[in-house]
Amino acid sequence: MEISSENQYEAVFKKPYPEWARREIVIPDISLGELLDRSTSQYGNRVAISFYGREITYNEFRTLVDNMAGYLAASGVRKGDRIAIMLPNIPHFAIFFFAVAKVGGIVVQTNPLYTPIELKHQIHDAGADTIVVMDDFVDKAMSLYPNPITKIIVVKVQDFLPSGLAFMYSLIKAVKRTGKKVREEGGVKLYSSIMSKEYPAAPAVNVNPKEDPMVFQYTGGTTGVPKAAVLTHENLVSNIYQVTEWIPPKYRDGISYLSAIPFFHVYGMMTAMLTPLATGCRVIMVPDPRDTDTILKTIHKEKPDSFPGIPAMYHSFLSHKDVAKYDLNSLKFCLSGAAPLPKTLQDQFEAKTGAVIIEGYGLSEASPVTNANPLDSTLRRIGSIGPPVPNTQEKIVDLETGTKEVRIGEPGELIIKGPQVMKGFWNNPEETGRALKDGWLHTGDIAKVDENGYVYIIDRKKDIIIAGGYNVYPNEVEEAIRSYPKVEEVAVVGEKDEHRGETVKAFIVLKQGQQATKEEIIEHCRNYLAVYKLPRIIEFRDSLPKSLIGKILRRQLRNQ
Repeated sequence: MEISSENQYEAVFKKPYPEWARREIVIPDISLGELLDRSTSQYGNRVAISFYGREITYNEFRTLVDNMAGYLAASGVRKGDRIAIMLPNIPHFAIFFFAVAKVGGIVVQTNPLYTPIELKHQIHDAGADTIVVMDDFVDKAMSLYPNPITKIIVVKVQDFLPSGLAFMYSLIKAVKRTGKKVREEGGVKLYSSIMSKEYPAAPAVNVNPKEDPMVFQYTGGTTGVPKAAVLTHENLVSNIYQVTEWIPPKYRDGISYLSAIPFFHVYGMMTAMLTPLATGCRVIMVPDPRDTDTILKTIHKEKPDSFPGIPAMYHSFLSHKDVAKYDLNSLKFCLSGAAPLPKTLQDQFEAKTGAVIIEGYGLSEASPVTNANPLDSTLRRIGSIGPPVPNTQEKIVDLETGTKEVRIGEPGELIIKGPQVMKGFWNNPEETGRALKDGWLHTGDIAKVDENGYVYIIDRKKDIIIAGGYNVYPNEVEEAIRSYPKVEEVAVVGEKDEHRGETVKAFIVLKQGQQATKEEIIEHCRNYLAVYKLPRIIEFRDSLPKSLIGKILRRQLRNQ
């Protein structure tokens, strides 16, 4: 495939750029471990991590990282070894992440809520033999011990709680009988036991930022089969600098982030952990993204400036029964990703908090951030994902061949090239070949670019419904249904139809106390949609299947 490096879109992408952001920036050729050292030398006495009252400065954090790196090296971890981190947002996550970076290892991002079967697939695929796990989930790790897992490092939330709170936490777990006693034997080690000792500094490792992997980020991609996007040190460092360039200078240095979006998810890793820690900010960690009550209390008490989240989280804030009790006005800007952000939700949240929500876009295969709306009220376009971030090229190509650049304003597949784009999929050359062509990442998302340089996502290529020969985009139908006042949530999929090929089916959750009929929903949609786009099948449900970060799982609905 031959796609020229010069394209019609580049001429318009500069138009939405705010005055502080450059289209091209210089990104240092350093490893992630070196980035932490730079950050510490500049911000050493600032608070890096805040966790339920326990504060850790940058100097203290690097000491913890270096000591863990020393232990890992002493225990035999070498460059290229894969270590699974199966933790929620607790200080241990960041410590192990950077310690693995310093010994040249590879972090295998692992969801703590995985079933043993899901965990087994990932561990075998990644070739990991070490796992870091919280005591609550240790049974899952033990199911793979001693083969293929030979070492399990068990951490406890209490390790970083203030002493009084740690005692109460342990007592509650004992009363509820939810605590698990873990004995050190064989390859099973306790974090607290490890860190009670000092270890020699890990030997210097020659890391090639462009080539050496730092993270295996698992994604379903277009096939639904989990596979690891291989993200190098360069990919992650580049995306940190790209995101930082997009943030206004007054918010780049020393602000605080409420970090509840999971670090094991690529969006949380970049926006809620890596970027803040690279820029001298305070990371206020909350382990459970679904615990709206704790998140609201933490915002009220800790007064964070920023909150990277997803639409489901913002919705849960507004619908919380006690939201009026909490002061959320410290928030200055919030980030939204992982799913489309409804305009009504954006308006309501901004009215409540005074913060500005910036919608962006990214993929696991791109570290993940590729696009973002400007944090400028005169430049922001609601409903758009904004232009590409610095050093990122983008084009829209035809859906049939993926080789022909379509005109501005026409829909097609979004393809991306930049320093944040992955090296490929781990041990999967076939999928790598489908996703990466001549350096361009084919996203599988249908998008268009307007004459002012704003990119709009229309839908997932694989989610298109072809009804009677017409293309129907689920997002468009969902937006029409969501505008009906009685509707709380909606997901639209295609269902096989022997006459039309596919027909439009909507799964709808109504607001509490509301009732509606199929007929009134369809009648409402007639005001917004052509006849061929109207939902023909409507199923009312109490809830919709979601991922841990609140993304509605259309694939699961289709399979059902």
